[in-house]
Amino acid sequence: MALLEEWQKIAYDQQADRGKLQKFWQRYFMLEKGVYEKLLTNPDEKVEGTVKELAEKYDLSIMDMTGFLDGINDSLVTPNPIDTMEEDTKVSLAFDKEKLYKNMVDAKADWLYELPQWDEIFDAETKRKLYLEQKKSGTVVVGKKVGRNDPCPCGSGKKYKFCCGR
Repeated sequence: MALLEEWQKIAYDQQADRGKLQKFWQRYFMLEKGVYEKLLTNPDEKVEGTVKELAEKYDLSIMDMTGFLDGINDSLVTPNPIDTMEEDTKVSLAFDKEKLYKNMVDAKADWLYELPQWDEIFDAETKRKLYLEQKKSGTVVVGKKVGRNDPCPCGSGKKYKFCCGR
């Protein structure tokens, strides 16, 4: 079984006791925060290795490293093959700084996007701009409703009720 499947079975177990699952996530989020603190201290360092090597480097279990790789994958310059990943799979943690920051905002992970290490990467104005960009990206803007007697938006020149409004 691929590592990701095992991780998902543990992390998203519907039959698990809620309190137990909550403790699991609290512990994981603290470990995740520790890894991000180290990664963001030197954001341009090229961090590569097998899943097992990176787990040892950041003092995580293989499962915790799998969860971390699952979480950061959308923010990487080149995504890792997380669906088929095993302990000896070579992975990279080279991340896009802006994408990572926005994904942390999107995940509502304030304990991550408010890390002091971000202050060395982006100034306050840039962080604010990225934050607002991400928040606005999820906002749906509904256009003006077309009335029955308005010209059809398709450009035919007919009234909407006689064209696309049928």
